[in-house]
Amino acid sequence: MGKCTIDHTLEDVKAKLADQAPFMPEELVARVDETLNENADQEYLNEVFHLLKKYDLADEKVREERNEKLKSLVQ
Repeated sequence: MGKCTIDHTLEDVKAKLADQAPFMPEELVARVDETLNENADQEYLNEVFHLLKKYDLADEKVREERNEKLKSLVQ
């Protein structure tokens, strides 16, 4: 994934998570949602947004890679 120069707001990331939640493991959705708050820094928000972007269109291998990256972010 390329580096994006657009900063995504907390609301953008929460909306993207809600859009992609039906395609993701429930536990992972819950863990990501718990970490999204007013204290989340911009780098974190941008990284989560881009891992969620087009998640529904990704093949199973790519989804697994994204799941692992998201899991490492929310630990």
